[in-house]
Amino acid sequence: MKNAGSRVSGIGSRDGRRFCLVRIIWSTFPISFTLDPIPRVSVRMADEVQMKDQSVQEGTLYLVSTPIGNLEDITLRALRVLKEVDLIACEDTRRTRVLLAHYGIETAVTSLYDEIERKKGEALVGKLVTGVSIAYVSDAGTPLISDPGYRFVRLAIEARIPVVPVPGPSAVIAALTVAGLPSDRFAFLGFLPEKSGRRQSFLRDLKDLPVTLVFYESPRRIVESLRDVRDVLGERQVAVTRELTKLFEEVKRGPVSGVIAEMEGGDVRGEITLLVKGAGEKVPAGDAEIEEWVRRLEERDDLSTKDLAVRIAAELDLPRKRVYDLVVKLRTSREEGEKVRG
Repeated sequence: MKNAGSRVSGIGSRDGRRFCLVRIIWSTFPISFTLDPIPRVSVRMADEVQMKDQSVQEGTLYLVSTPIGNLEDITLRALRVLKEVDLIACEDTRRTRVLLAHYGIETAVTSLYDEIERKKGEALVGKLVTGVSIAYVSDAGTPLISDPGYRFVRLAIEARIPVVPVPGPSAVIAALTVAGLPSDRFAFLGFLPEKSGRRQSFLRDLKDLPVTLVFYESPRRIVESLRDVRDVLGERQVAVTRELTKLFEEVKRGPVSGVIAEMEGGDVRGEITLLVKGAGEKVPAGDAEIEEWVRRLEERDDLSTKDLAVRIAAELDLPRKRVYDLVVKLRTSREEGEKVRG
């Protein structure tokens, strides 16, 4: 029997015994059925998605994200697209050639920056219409995000050119992930205005937004901008990320006054992203906060009691009379103290 079983199953193993059992059941209880191919819907769908990505298409514009610092932070798909397209348009050919040389990519490059974007963009769209495939990259990160490219993309869309994203690094997202601030809702607002007056007005419009605020900022202005954040938005939690993914990567977190104290007087350099916690539930300002505003404004401006009260009441959304009475009380108390000391 052992030998016979071996002949039926091929081997005298567990698989062989299972095969014998199937033959016995089949002989005793014959069942009619058809063998359909094993369903592979999910696999087939995945294959189709991958097939779409296998080769660059003619007459297509690819928006390719590139590293924000570390050259290893580039996707395999981005490298393939950069190799296969007919032409790479870039913000700065010198910087892009460094990346291409690192990966041995020899695709032709052409510049496309703000000052020539409209005219050069029209010429490039003309090439796309004839079937040329083009990749567009910025100096670093995701194209169009506080970088040139918007007008070029609009021209391509208007000409019915397929526009395909090749996602990857973004300084905004990288900073948000390490900031330690709420990331479920955020607003990226580009660069803050250069002048303090315009910057404060800009921040005032954002005061009540209950979302994390994300800005790019110059290292030359970061401390001044932090002071304006404190003066306009109050003592909020902030994060300042510098040189992310690079050798001297740094993240400073904490109350805005504490971060100012850490950074002022230092030699700040590099690419900076500033993140500010959004507005929470609105709580009326107490006397201590009003007194702090009086101190700050008196340090910078010679304001009358009335003007000081009007300014603070507007900033803190408080009744003007309440603020005026407290300012009078503070100034009277200060004058009396000076008389006693004199």
